[in-house]
Amino acid sequence: LLFTMSACFFPADRGRVLEGRVDSLTDENKKLREKLHESEDRLAKAKDDLSETTDMAKQAARTGAELNVKLDSALQEIASLRGQVESSNFKGSEFEAKLMALVNSNPKIEEKPEAPKKEELKRPDNPKEYLQLAADKVKDGDLELGRRLYNEYMKKWPRDEGMGEAHFSMGETYFTDGKCREALFEYSKVIQDFSKTKSAPAAYLRSGDCFKDLKMANESKLAFEELIKQFPKSEAAKTAKTRLAGKAPEKKGTK
Repeated sequence: LLFTMSACFFPADRGRVLEGRVDSLTDENKKLREKLHESEDRLAKAKDDLSETTDMAKQAARTGAELNVKLDSALQEIASLRGQVESSNFKGSEFEAKLMALVNSNPKIEEKPEAPKKEELKRPDNPKEYLQLAADKVKDGDLELGRRLYNEYMKKWPRDEGMGEAHFSMGETYFTDGKCREALFEYSKVIQDFSKTKSAPAAYLRSGDCFKDLKMANESKLAFEELIKQFPKSEAAKTAKTRLAGKAPEKKGTK
């Protein structure tokens, strides 16, 4: 019995050490369980985020496909419009080229200054008044004097805002005289250099009429078409449509 008791004897100090280790392991186990729960929560959230990201990726893919279809459609429409613009620009360039070819083949004849008269006409110092004086002389029937005044105005005030109207009015004096080639020179200046002036639509219309009188049907058609394209809402454009429909112009030049 004594032998048996001595073999099973367990020191108290060692027991306390073991108990301490057991308590420590229990705490560690508790912490590990807490960390495991945290890891499980993070894993669940990660799964939710992955699912949401997957859904967004699928939606983005569908949206991307739809955008590609719309983009292809838009590109086709742009290509079509570009073709129309290029065709329109070609017609406009063709018209201007033919207009200038005709003008250059018939250079403008400078007005010869008249011999001074006893009572020389008094010229105003203001460009607007100068233009008004020229317009008044044309209205009175003195086309030659009106043209001379317009020429003087152009030389004196080359950068004045009324220059475009002056060229158009000069062209009208030639058109009234039936001198279509000379008139076309003035109308071409309006079309090319003063396209923003209020008489620009009328310059296209007159050019079409002049070309028609000169038996240049294609050029006349181009002028009317370009007028309708550039100034679709103008009264001149409405008149051009009647010209294209076959209605004769109100006034005809002869040369």
